[in-house]
Amino acid sequence: MKAGPLDAITDVPGVLVGHHQRIETGWRTGTTVVLVPDGAVAGVDVRGGGPGTRETDLLDPSHLVQRVQAVCLSGGSVYGLAAADGVVRWLGERNLGFQVGVRPHEVVPIVPAAVLYDLPQSEWGNRPDASFGYEACSVAADGPVQSGAVGAGAGATAGSLRGGIGTASVVLDDGTTVAALLAVNSYGQVVGLDGQPLGAPQKLNTTIGVIATDAALSKAECRRLATVGHDGMARALRPAHSMFDGDTLFALATGARELVNPVAAAGYPEAGHAYALDQLCDAAAEVVQRSIVAAVRAANP
Repeated sequence: MKAGPLDAITDVPGVLVGHHQRIETGWRTGTTVVLVPDGAVAGVDVRGGGPGTRETDLLDPSHLVQRVQAVCLSGGSVYGLAAADGVVRWLGERNLGFQVGVRPHEVVPIVPAAVLYDLPQSEWGNRPDASFGYEACSVAADGPVQSGAVGAGAGATAGSLRGGIGTASVVLDDGTTVAALLAVNSYGQVVGLDGQPLGAPQKLNTTIGVIATDAALSKAECRRLATVGHDGMARALRPAHSMFDGDTLFALATGARELVNPVAAAGYPEAGHAYALDQLCDAAAEVVQRSIVAAVRAANP
Protein backbone atom coordinates (compact mmCIF):
# COMPACT_ATOMS: atom_id res chain seq x y z
CA MET A 1 0.00 0.00 0.00
CA LYS A 2 1.16 3.53 -0.78
CA ALA A 3 2.17 5.68 2.20
CA GLY A 4 0.75 9.18 2.65
CA PRO A 5 2.88 12.32 2.14
CA LEU A 6 4.11 12.37 5.75
CA ASP A 7 3.72 8.64 6.45
CA ALA A 8 2.08 9.79 9.68
CA ILE A 9 -1.31 9.95 11.38
CA THR A 10 -1.46 13.64 10.48
CA ASP A 11 -1.94 12.60 6.83
CA VAL A 12 -5.61 12.29 7.87
CA PRO A 13 -7.01 15.83 7.50
CA GLY A 14 -8.26 17.26 10.78
CA VAL A 15 -5.93 15.16 12.97
CA LEU A 16 -3.27 16.93 15.04
CA VAL A 17 -0.57 15.49 17.31
CA GLY A 18 1.23 17.04 20.26
CA HIS A 19 3.88 15.67 22.63
CA HIS A 20 5.06 16.82 26.02
CA GLN A 21 7.74 15.03 28.01
CA ARG A 22 10.32 15.46 30.73
CA ILE A 23 13.65 13.77 30.10
CA GLU A 24 16.13 14.86 32.74
CA THR A 25 17.56 13.67 36.04
CA GLY A 26 14.78 11.81 37.86
CA TRP A 27 12.38 12.08 34.93
CA ARG A 28 11.75 10.02 31.80
CA THR A 29 8.06 10.07 30.93
CA GLY A 30 5.53 12.04 28.91
CA THR A 31 2.18 12.41 27.19
CA THR A 32 0.98 12.38 23.59
CA VAL A 33 -2.36 13.82 22.49
CA VAL A 34 -4.14 13.06 19.20
CA LEU A 35 -6.48 16.01 18.70
CA VAL A 36 -9.53 16.12 16.43
CA PRO A 37 -10.91 19.61 17.13
CA ASP A 38 -13.84 19.12 14.73
CA GLY A 39 -14.67 15.81 16.38
CA ALA A 40 -14.47 12.23 15.16
CA VAL A 41 -16.53 9.07 15.60
CA ALA A 42 -14.53 6.69 17.79
CA GLY A 43 -14.21 3.08 18.86
CA VAL A 44 -11.83 1.09 21.04
CA ASP A 45 -10.57 -2.46 21.52
CA VAL A 46 -8.69 -3.44 24.70
CA ARG A 47 -6.74 -6.71 24.43
CA GLY A 48 -4.09 -6.58 27.15
CA GLY A 49 -4.54 -8.23 30.53
CA GLY A 50 -3.55 -5.14 32.53
CA PRO A 51 -5.13 -2.05 30.93
CA GLY A 52 -5.22 1.48 32.33
CA THR A 53 -7.95 3.41 30.51
CA ARG A 54 -10.50 6.23 30.77
CA GLU A 55 -13.83 6.79 28.95
CA THR A 56 -13.67 3.49 27.03
CA ASP A 57 -17.21 2.45 28.08
CA LEU A 58 -18.50 5.66 26.53
CA LEU A 59 -17.31 4.41 23.11
CA ASP A 60 -19.69 1.44 23.16
CA PRO A 61 -21.91 1.76 20.04
CA SER A 62 -25.05 1.61 22.18
CA HIS A 63 -24.08 4.64 24.28
CA LEU A 64 -25.03 8.28 23.80
CA VAL A 65 -21.97 10.27 22.75
CA GLN A 66 -21.01 9.76 19.11
CA ARG A 67 -17.87 11.90 18.71
CA VAL A 68 -14.69 12.59 20.64
CA GLN A 69 -12.38 15.62 20.49
CA ALA A 70 -9.11 13.93 21.47
CA VAL A 71 -7.39 10.77 22.61
CA CYS A 72 -4.75 11.04 25.34
CA LEU A 73 -1.88 8.55 25.54
CA SER A 74 0.41 8.83 28.54
CA GLY A 75 3.16 7.30 30.58
CA GLY A 76 2.88 7.10 34.35
CA SER A 77 0.68 4.01 34.63
CA VAL A 78 -2.61 4.74 36.43
CA TYR A 79 -1.24 8.07 37.73
CA GLY A 80 -0.78 9.22 34.14
CA LEU A 81 -4.54 9.17 33.50
CA ALA A 82 -4.47 12.61 35.16
CA ALA A 83 -2.93 13.96 31.93
CA ALA A 84 -6.37 13.68 30.30
CA ASP A 85 -7.68 16.31 32.74
CA GLY A 86 -5.39 18.84 31.10
CA VAL A 87 -6.67 17.88 27.66
CA VAL A 88 -10.24 18.37 28.86
CA ARG A 89 -9.35 21.82 30.24
CA TRP A 90 -7.62 22.88 27.01
CA LEU A 91 -10.61 21.82 24.91
CA GLY A 92 -13.13 23.36 27.31
CA GLU A 93 -11.36 26.72 27.12
CA ARG A 94 -12.00 26.61 23.37
CA ASN A 95 -15.66 25.51 23.61
CA LEU A 96 -14.88 22.13 22.06
CA GLY A 97 -16.89 19.19 23.32
CA PHE A 98 -20.31 17.59 23.68
CA GLN A 99 -22.83 20.42 23.90
CA VAL A 100 -24.82 20.23 27.16
CA GLY A 101 -26.28 23.77 27.25
CA VAL A 102 -27.41 26.56 24.96
CA ARG A 103 -24.34 28.78 25.46
CA PRO A 104 -21.17 28.02 23.46
CA HIS A 105 -19.01 27.34 26.50
CA GLU A 106 -21.44 24.79 27.96
CA VAL A 107 -19.61 21.75 26.65
CA VAL A 108 -18.16 18.53 28.02
CA PRO A 109 -14.99 17.56 26.13
CA ILE A 110 -14.83 13.84 25.36
CA VAL A 111 -11.29 12.53 25.84
CA PRO A 112 -10.72 8.77 26.03
CA ALA A 113 -7.28 7.88 27.37
CA ALA A 114 -4.90 5.00 27.92
CA VAL A 115 -1.65 4.75 29.85
CA LEU A 116 1.50 2.66 29.77
CA TYR A 117 3.76 1.46 32.56
CA ASP A 118 7.05 3.39 32.61
CA LEU A 119 7.32 4.10 36.35
CA PRO A 120 10.81 2.53 36.78
CA GLN A 121 12.26 5.08 34.34
CA SER A 122 11.66 8.03 36.74
CA GLU A 123 12.07 8.68 40.44
CA TRP A 124 8.98 7.55 42.31
CA GLY A 125 6.37 10.30 42.26
CA ASN A 126 7.59 11.84 39.00
CA ARG A 127 4.84 11.12 36.49
CA PRO A 128 2.57 13.00 34.07
CA ASP A 129 -0.17 15.18 35.51
CA ALA A 130 -2.77 17.50 33.97
CA SER A 131 -0.08 19.97 32.87
CA PHE A 132 1.39 17.33 30.54
CA GLY A 133 -1.89 16.92 28.66
CA TYR A 134 -2.44 20.67 28.48
CA GLU A 135 1.06 21.34 27.14
CA ALA A 136 0.77 18.54 24.57
CA CYS A 137 -2.43 20.16 23.26
CA SER A 138 -0.73 23.55 23.14
CA VAL A 139 1.89 22.33 20.67
CA ALA A 140 -0.35 19.99 18.65
CA ALA A 141 0.03 20.40 14.89
CA ASP A 142 -0.96 18.72 11.65
CA GLY A 143 2.56 18.46 10.20
CA PRO A 144 5.34 15.88 10.59
CA VAL A 145 5.14 13.85 13.80
CA GLN A 146 8.25 13.42 15.91
CA SER A 147 8.97 9.75 16.59
CA GLY A 148 11.14 7.87 19.05
CA ALA A 149 11.56 8.61 22.77
CA VAL A 150 9.10 11.51 22.95
CA GLY A 151 5.67 12.12 24.46
CA ALA A 152 4.04 8.99 25.81
CA GLY A 153 7.02 7.02 24.53
CA ALA A 154 9.66 9.03 26.44
CA GLY A 155 10.14 6.34 29.08
CA ALA A 156 8.99 3.37 27.04
CA THR A 157 10.85 0.12 26.49
CA ALA A 158 10.22 -2.51 23.83
CA GLY A 159 11.47 -5.84 25.07
CA SER A 160 15.15 -5.23 25.81
CA LEU A 161 15.27 -2.10 23.61
CA ARG A 162 14.12 1.46 24.14
CA GLY A 163 10.54 1.97 22.96
CA GLY A 164 8.84 5.13 21.80
CA ILE A 165 6.35 6.77 19.46
CA GLY A 166 5.92 5.57 15.90
CA THR A 167 3.48 6.48 13.15
CA ALA A 168 2.58 5.41 9.61
CA SER A 169 -0.11 5.94 6.96
CA VAL A 170 -1.47 4.44 3.76
CA VAL A 171 -3.62 5.90 0.99
CA LEU A 172 -6.02 3.47 -0.66
CA ASP A 173 -6.77 3.48 -4.38
CA ASP A 174 -9.93 5.55 -3.86
CA GLY A 175 -7.98 8.22 -1.95
CA THR A 176 -9.08 7.19 1.55
CA THR A 177 -6.34 7.55 4.16
CA VAL A 178 -5.78 5.16 7.06
CA ALA A 179 -3.03 5.93 9.58
CA ALA A 180 -1.85 5.07 13.07
CA LEU A 181 0.23 6.36 15.96
CA LEU A 182 1.56 3.91 18.55
CA ALA A 183 3.30 4.33 21.88
CA VAL A 184 5.35 1.14 22.01
CA ASN A 185 6.17 -0.13 25.49
CA SER A 186 5.90 -3.85 24.94
CA TYR A 187 6.52 -6.91 27.08
CA GLY A 188 7.22 -8.83 23.87
CA GLN A 189 10.13 -8.39 21.51
CA VAL A 190 9.56 -6.38 18.36
CA VAL A 191 9.68 -8.19 15.02
CA GLY A 192 10.87 -6.14 12.05
CA LEU A 193 9.07 -5.96 8.72
CA ASP A 194 11.56 -8.57 7.45
CA GLY A 195 10.47 -10.98 10.19
CA GLN A 196 13.70 -10.65 12.15
CA PRO A 197 13.47 -10.05 15.92
CA LEU A 198 14.67 -6.77 17.43
CA GLY A 199 15.72 -7.23 21.07
CA ALA A 200 14.28 -9.78 23.50
CA PRO A 201 11.15 -10.04 25.71
CA GLN A 202 11.13 -7.94 28.88
CA LYS A 203 8.64 -7.31 31.73
CA LEU A 204 5.62 -5.15 32.74
CA ASN A 205 4.71 -2.83 29.87
CA THR A 206 1.85 -1.87 27.48
CA THR A 207 1.46 -0.76 23.87
CA ILE A 208 -1.26 1.81 23.18
CA GLY A 209 -2.25 3.76 20.12
CA VAL A 210 -4.70 5.41 17.77
CA ILE A 211 -5.84 4.48 14.27
CA ALA A 212 -7.40 7.29 12.23
CA THR A 213 -9.15 7.50 8.87
CA ASP A 214 -10.99 10.14 6.87
CA ALA A 215 -13.70 7.61 5.98
CA ALA A 216 -17.24 7.96 7.31
CA LEU A 217 -17.73 5.15 9.82
CA SER A 218 -20.20 4.34 12.59
CA LYS A 219 -19.08 3.68 16.16
CA ALA A 220 -19.48 -0.06 15.54
CA GLU A 221 -17.33 0.17 12.42
CA CYS A 222 -14.69 2.15 14.32
CA ARG A 223 -14.58 -0.61 16.90
CA ARG A 224 -14.10 -3.12 14.09
CA LEU A 225 -11.21 -1.02 12.76
CA ALA A 226 -9.58 -1.06 16.20
CA THR A 227 -10.19 -4.81 16.55
CA VAL A 228 -8.47 -5.72 13.29
CA GLY A 229 -5.76 -3.16 13.99
CA HIS A 230 -4.63 -5.48 16.78
CA ASP A 231 -3.61 -7.95 14.05
CA GLY A 232 -0.80 -5.54 13.22
CA MET A 233 0.23 -5.50 16.87
CA ALA A 234 0.37 -9.29 16.91
CA ARG A 235 2.54 -9.28 13.78
CA ALA A 236 5.03 -6.84 15.28
CA LEU A 237 5.18 -8.00 18.92
CA ARG A 238 5.96 -11.49 20.22
CA PRO A 239 4.10 -12.10 22.44
CA ALA A 240 1.34 -9.51 22.19
CA HIS A 241 -1.63 -8.97 24.52
CA SER A 242 -0.01 -10.63 27.51
CA MET A 243 -1.38 -10.49 31.04
CA PHE A 244 1.36 -7.96 31.80
CA ASP A 245 0.32 -5.57 28.99
CA GLY A 246 -2.60 -3.18 28.73
CA ASP A 247 -2.62 -3.22 24.93
CA THR A 248 -5.31 -0.81 23.74
CA LEU A 249 -6.18 0.64 20.33
CA PHE A 250 -8.57 3.51 19.65
CA ALA A 251 -10.00 4.22 16.19
CA LEU A 252 -11.10 7.63 14.91
CA ALA A 253 -13.14 8.39 11.78
CA THR A 254 -13.44 12.03 10.71
CA GLY A 255 -16.13 11.25 8.11
CA ALA A 256 -14.72 13.44 5.33
CA ARG A 257 -15.07 10.66 2.72
CA GLU A 258 -17.88 8.21 2.11
CA LEU A 259 -16.97 4.56 2.44
CA VAL A 260 -16.89 3.39 -1.19
CA ASN A 261 -16.78 -0.20 -2.39
CA PRO A 262 -13.74 -0.44 -4.69
CA VAL A 263 -14.93 -3.73 -6.22
CA ALA A 264 -18.47 -4.14 -7.59
CA ALA A 265 -20.52 -6.71 -5.69
CA ALA A 266 -23.31 -7.15 -8.23
CA GLY A 267 -26.68 -7.52 -6.57
CA TYR A 268 -25.23 -7.39 -3.05
CA PRO A 269 -24.76 -3.75 -1.99
CA GLU A 270 -24.51 -4.70 1.69
CA ALA A 271 -21.64 -7.05 0.91
CA GLY A 272 -19.99 -4.25 -1.03
CA HIS A 273 -20.05 -2.00 2.04
CA ALA A 274 -18.57 -4.77 4.16
CA TYR A 275 -15.86 -5.35 1.57
CA ALA A 276 -14.92 -1.67 1.69
CA LEU A 277 -14.73 -1.82 5.49
CA ASP A 278 -12.47 -4.86 5.23
CA GLN A 279 -10.13 -2.86 3.00
CA LEU A 280 -9.83 -0.23 5.73
CA CYS A 281 -9.26 -2.88 8.39
CA ASP A 282 -6.50 -4.49 6.35
CA ALA A 283 -4.85 -1.09 6.02
CA ALA A 284 -5.25 -0.51 9.76
CA ALA A 285 -3.33 -3.69 10.59
CA GLU A 286 -0.54 -2.63 8.24
CA VAL A 287 -0.10 0.87 9.66
CA VAL A 288 -0.16 -0.45 13.23
CA GLN A 289 2.59 -2.93 12.39
CA ARG A 290 4.69 -0.31 10.60
CA SER A 291 4.17 2.22 13.41
CA ILE A 292 5.51 -0.22 16.00
CA VAL A 293 8.61 -0.98 13.97
CA ALA A 294 9.11 2.73 13.22
CA ALA A 295 8.91 3.58 16.92
CA VAL A 296 11.68 1.18 17.87
CA ARG A 297 13.85 2.14 14.90
CA ALA A 298 13.56 5.82 15.82
CA ALA A 299 14.29 5.22 19.51
CA ASN A 300 17.31 2.99 18.78
CA PRO A 301 19.17 4.70 15.92
